[in-house]
Amino acid sequence: MIDFINIDFSIVSLCEVAVKIMEYIRDDFSVKKVLFELNQKVKKAKFFLSREKKPKEQLKKLLYLFYNVWNFGPSQKKYKLSNMIWIDSVLQTHTGTAISLGIIFLHIAKIFKLSIVPVIFPTQFILRVNNENNEVFFINPFNGEILDQCILEYWLKGNISPTTTLSLKDIAEAKPLQVIQKLLDILKISLIEEKSIELALKVSDLLLKINPKDPYEIRDRGLICSQLKCYNTALLDLIYFIEHCPDDPVSEIIKVQIHSIQQKKSIMN
Repeated sequence: MIDFINIDFSIVSLCEVAVKIMEYIRDDFSVKKVLFELNQKVKKAKFFLSREKKPKEQLKKLLYLFYNVWNFGPSQKKYKLSNMIWIDSVLQTHTGTAISLGIIFLHIAKIFKLSIVPVIFPTQFILRVNNENNEVFFINPFNGEILDQCILEYWLKGNISPTTTLSLKDIAEAKPLQVIQKLLDILKISLIEEKSIELALKVSDLLLKINPKDPYEIRDRGLICSQLKCYNTALLDLIYFIEHCPDDPVSEIIKVQIHSIQQKKSIMN
């Protein structure tokens, strides 16, 4: 099991942590191969940017290399969502989600000590850049597009509410564990939709290592366990959720689920 408490993110990158996590989840995940691919990307980036000394020009060239030469970006075909999150698959196909592409880009950018930080924006994962002139702008990890605060506010109004305004909280730097949690959340949802329930349970267990008492994650683990016919654990988890979130609108549905599991358990006995 991954020891999240003792991870030193000043030494290891988000991408390296994600790789170790995925090794734990998937038996066929090759850390050696993925780290080799990442190292090759770093070497090529160093060569490509070798003549650039100014951070602004380094970033401009790195964006061009990543999105135009290597053609990283969103999928143009129909892929399983999980394949756009697994780092080995993303490195192979060069297609991913905002967060998987973002952490790979951050891994390479870290080598050049560029001032780029992750942001969990309400609509999607983005990157924030503070350049040498103290100017702040943002990068859309999907396609390398440069964003400003006006565009981000437009995203909020179009996706959340016309009256929503951009706040400092929306563009605050995300802590490393928050990014890992977001990555795992997306992976868990995709695995459940793809009926990879055993893998989804491993992801849920990891999320509970980050927030052991989160009633919503405990609820999700209960629902996953019910699909795996682990009824005792499922009941304990779902009852825990009801006790801690009695006013949640989902609670009534969970009560029905509990009743259904109790009936299945009685039949089995």
